[in-house]
Amino acid sequence: MDEITPIPAADRQGMKWQLSLLIIFIGPIMAMLDSSIVNVAIATMMNDFQTTTSHIQWVVTIYMLALGVIVPTSGWLGDYLGYKRLYLYSLFSFTLGSALCSIALSENFLIAARVIQAIGGGMIMPTTMSMLYKIVPREKIGSAMGMFGISMMVAPALGPTLGGYLVEYVNWRWIFTINVPIGIIGILLAASLIPEFPQNHAGSFDILGCLTSSSALFCLLLALSQGQDWGWTSISIVLLIYSSIALFILFVFHELTTPNPLLDLRVFKNPSFAMGNLIMVIVTIGMYAGLFYVPLFLQSIRGLGALKVGLLMLPPALVSGIFLPISGKLYDRFGPIPPVSIGILLISFSTYLFTNLNLNTPLSTIIGWNCIRSIGMGLTMMPVQTAIMNALPADKIGRGSAITNIISRVAGAFGLAFLTILLNDNNTYFTAYLNWTINDDNLKSLIVSGVADRTTVMTLLQINIAKLAFVKAIDNLFFLTALITLPAFFLTFFLPRKKELKSPSKEIPSAGSTSETDHSIIME
Repeated sequence: MDEITPIPAADRQGMKWQLSLLIIFIGPIMAMLDSSIVNVAIATMMNDFQTTTSHIQWVVTIYMLALGVIVPTSGWLGDYLGYKRLYLYSLFSFTLGSALCSIALSENFLIAARVIQAIGGGMIMPTTMSMLYKIVPREKIGSAMGMFGISMMVAPALGPTLGGYLVEYVNWRWIFTINVPIGIIGILLAASLIPEFPQNHAGSFDILGCLTSSSALFCLLLALSQGQDWGWTSISIVLLIYSSIALFILFVFHELTTPNPLLDLRVFKNPSFAMGNLIMVIVTIGMYAGLFYVPLFLQSIRGLGALKVGLLMLPPALVSGIFLPISGKLYDRFGPIPPVSIGILLISFSTYLFTNLNLNTPLSTIIGWNCIRSIGMGLTMMPVQTAIMNALPADKIGRGSAITNIISRVAGAFGLAFLTILLNDNNTYFTAYLNWTINDDNLKSLIVSGVADRTTVMTLLQINIAKLAFVKAIDNLFFLTALITLPAFFLTFFLPRKKELKSPSKEIPSAGSTSETDHSIIME
């Protein structure tokens, strides 16, 4: 068993875990904000660089692919370098990449700078999660995770609003420039105020595990992101999917037989860890339905601009921010089952409400439905994440966090690809069906009633058919998503009950001693 070297007692005196937590949250907030803020600037970037949509889209795609490659190594790097040092390196890389993006003179330079940004952004999230468990007293983990959830849930929702404002009224480069001063401040604060953390023995670096996991994720994420454009049955996509499967099988076999695995897959023997991750996968798919397709409906069908859509998504984001700390306190008091089960029911119910979406649905109603979803998300995400990490021994937190981060990213990419296929297929079906209902008698009745000539009538009908088909398709999408989400409610009862949760360590190890079970540095 790897040993954990604790911080000397003298170094812990006077530390405030709440202050340390606020400082390390700077990184995740920046990374999560960046995950959604760039999308609104794609069209403007394309015009500035005089390039094609397929080329400029790599500004988003390359970031996602680089994240997939770097995340598997974050656990080992944290053990090897120490989590404070890795956090500082990650934040520096993200800030440097942001600065380079802001001065990019070509789309290729911008794409390269996004890789540097992604290297830092990919390691920030799992590293912060590991640091959180080392900073916070065990009995306060639920509340702390509720605070952490604000960066995971609210920051992405704020991205379109902030990005829309900067693109429309300032310049698209400012979506990157704004990260630079915040990143510098975060680095200085973390370097001076965050303590050194207990450091695990990293063991030798698992090169084969790194190559197979990174390659498998690269192939899978590339296939999921490009399948719609290249064609799901194209030779490129088929080869990518088969390659990812083969590499994943090799990775699993290697990780289960090597003495120093990059990602210890044996943690899935823990039922709380395995079940918690399964719930996360299901809820993530449900989350993406509202996160992407409600704004798409508002822009494509209702004709609203990006900034107005971002403003309409703000109230649900604020509601989520309110309920995340509440869910943390509920976890500390009752365990994960009550908040998670209630949250999933609210997610499924509110998703079903969106099956009533139509061309005339009031915006206030859409906001209300989204707020109910946000309450559900706020009650669900952090208690599940806390139960997952709480199931692991102290020396497995870093690599367990990397595994959970990978699963979440793959679930998001898969969910988005699956839902997009569903939406397009339904849209094609309803378009064909509605066109089939048009006949000469319909047209003659409209023309006789004085609507317009035949050509104008056909044009108006096609526009309305396109809108109505899309609405019918998106209604079906939300119905299926509600059905997918509901089974997670029954899975919540396999999570640990309050009495089964590990109690916090009552003793602070003395300098030079070690502990294999203490998850946190107890701070005064």
